Amino acid sequence: MDRLARELNRALGPAVAFLSAAGRRMYFPSGGILGQGAEARKCAINATIGMAFEEDCSPLVMDCFSGRIGLGKKAFLYAGSYGLPALREAWRAMEFKKNPSLRGVTFSNPVVTGALTHGLRVAAELFAGPSDELVVPDLFWDNYELIFRDAVGCRVRHFNTFRRGAFDADAMKAALLAPGAKKVLILNFPNNPTGYTATVGDAKRIVAAVKAAARRGKRVVVLLDDAYFGLVYEKGVHGESLFAEFATLDENVLAVKLDGTTKEDYVWGLRVGFISFAFKGASEAQLKALEAKAAGNVRSSVSNVSSIGQHLAVAAYADADYAAQKRQKYAVLRRRYAEIRRILRRHPEYAENFEAMPFNSGYFMCVRPVGVDAEKVRRLLVEKYSTGTIVLSGLLRIAFSTVPTAKLATLFANVNAAIRDLRQ
Repeated sequence: MDRLARELNRALGPAVAFLSAAGRRMYFPSGGILGQGAEARKCAINATIGMAFEEDCSPLVMDCFSGRIGLGKKAFLYAGSYGLPALREAWRAMEFKKNPSLRGVTFSNPVVTGALTHGLRVAAELFAGPSDELVVPDLFWDNYELIFRDAVGCRVRHFNTFRRGAFDADAMKAALLAPGAKKVLILNFPNNPTGYTATVGDAKRIVAAVKAAARRGKRVVVLLDDAYFGLVYEKGVHGESLFAEFATLDENVLAVKLDGTTKEDYVWGLRVGFISFAFKGASEAQLKALEAKAAGNVRSSVSNVSSIGQHLAVAAYADADYAAQKRQKYAVLRRRYAEIRRILRRHPEYAENFEAMPFNSGYFMCVRPVGVDAEKVRRLLVEKYSTGTIVLSGLLRIAFSTVPTAKLATLFANVNAAIRDLRQ
């Protein structure tokens, strides 16, 4: 049980008896990303937020979304627990465009969730419990533990994320082959916090490792957290979701794709996501059953997802300018990524104070301080350098998605200076 949960239980005193086992495990992560972000709110440079801003620090939002607030009255009706049929059809059609390898692959229609976090919770309640084990890299989004460990009581096994600058598929394979008949594996590309997406070579090794575990009789549920899908900035990176590979890999492998509008379409407050299912040899009836279970979970928790958000997404995807606007917003983030690469090349001396972890995509990148505690660096950055970052797994996570290009050089100079201060 997490320390924060224990503190809340102590505060409740005798009233803790009213709580279920899951209720006793639950807590609000006030000391994690949210707490650190609150401390950085007034900083001149705030690289803590998992959103994206324009160069003038206004939200990086596409006109095809922001210009359509005047929706008709249908937007105020219930959307149903499966989601709007028009949106489900539109998203499925877009999946084929974004992932050409899905052509000819049998997979379910997406069920609409309250963005990707809700989709993870649906998946956790459907596939994970106290007798199951979650397999996740040791560099991961901390909400995974809150959902799988603390909310549904699943055991968690971490494996080493990187080896020699690449994804450590061997460590993942060893974790999958550990005792236990069933494993729930989370793969998050681009990864939060590191901003790393599997290369073509990584992807082959990852798929081979899961196949090897399945061939040894392990039942593997592969959860593909595709929250930042499409935000890839380098050649040689696997450009599609791994969903297509796992959808037909083995009868012992169930692929669950979790994605949504939030990061892909720069609409963080819209809260519209999707969950889709596939496994080798799946029949239409089997996939419909999984859809029904997901929709039942939605029904039992939020009833149905915001109708206004879903209608807005349907309208935006039908906009003739949608693709062009999306390319424009992508270009903003890619320019910042390229600028960070230039900064690191221009300042080889930074390597004396921090190591840049592998990154090639997404909203974030991470640095590992040399010889000092990351939390001490974060606090000094806030107090002395008016710079906000997030500490996760002993690393400083830098959200370049929120930092104007002109401030990136100062941001990294501040990080270097803070570490140097603490080392002296």
